[in-house]
Amino acid sequence: MPASSIDHAFTARSNTGAAGDPTYAGALSFMRRRYTKNVKGADVVIWGIPFDAAVTNRPGARFGPQAIRRASAIFDNDPQYPFHLDLFDKLGVVDYGDCLLDNGNHQKTPKTIEREAARLISSGAFLLTLGGDHFVTWPLLKAHAAVHGPLALVQFDAHQDTWFDDGKRIDHGSFVARAVREGIVDPDRSIQIGVRTHAPDAFGIKILHGYEVEEMRAADIAYAIAERTGGRKTYVTFDIDCLDPAYAPGTGTPVAGGPSSAKILSVLRQMTQIDIVGADIVEVAPAYDHADITAIAGASVALHYIGLLAERKARLEALNNNGITALNQGSGI
Repeated sequence: MPASSIDHAFTARSNTGAAGDPTYAGALSFMRRRYTKNVKGADVVIWGIPFDAAVTNRPGARFGPQAIRRASAIFDNDPQYPFHLDLFDKLGVVDYGDCLLDNGNHQKTPKTIEREAARLISSGAFLLTLGGDHFVTWPLLKAHAAVHGPLALVQFDAHQDTWFDDGKRIDHGSFVARAVREGIVDPDRSIQIGVRTHAPDAFGIKILHGYEVEEMRAADIAYAIAERTGGRKTYVTFDIDCLDPAYAPGTGTPVAGGPSSAKILSVLRQMTQIDIVGADIVEVAPAYDHADITAIAGASVALHYIGLLAERKARLEALNNNGITALNQGSGI
């Protein structure tokens, strides 16, 4: 167990290491990670975007980052299920806080998000974003594609988000269409999981509809994702309404007939072969939640992202160590 402490978010001296705060007290950063604007040396940066002016139904996702951070307090000690390791033993994770937006001028929002995201990505850290409505993924995709080129998109969602867009709208239901048209997302390497609504155009993206997901095993869904992305640099966006409202009632546009949190978390757990370069969790709207059900699901999704990254770092270190050992043995050292 970690040493007894309180307010680890402010008292931590390192980007690694577990916290000792009781789950019911202390400063609420994401999983008690250190709050800092200095991301130098961090492997992962957690960032909130409290924006929900693009919703087409119920507002409230601007409170999503707060709710996810609060719910994450139950996960802050090691080891974190189902990864069998202390995620923060060697993986340096910081909480950068939230994006500052001009609430009276939404036309500035996309550029503000893109500019700040680009700066964080340029540090070399993995950017994990807490939304916010799904519009925030549009500038995030632009910032990541500027570094990695056209991206494979893995989208967990009840909606395709491919509605008409004139390129100027602030709308959470059209960012995918815009990303495909502008060459930011490669539709031939992209997949949507859990869709249970209709849109005018799929833009060539593979869709696993809600009823298909219900009949598939988690392992088969993960395989379909790996096959579709094909090793391409991948951005993963998770709209919490991918889950059935029984597991995520706190969202703006809930759609019945979705998968359970257990099933989709199992899918995420098995996405070990995907080259994920950025990720988000969006559309958590705590005003419609009950007993933090949705916020806990959102925090669990974010935890699984971090778990995959921790495992990836451990694998790379093991490969490097094995290579050094083999080199030393070959030279007689």
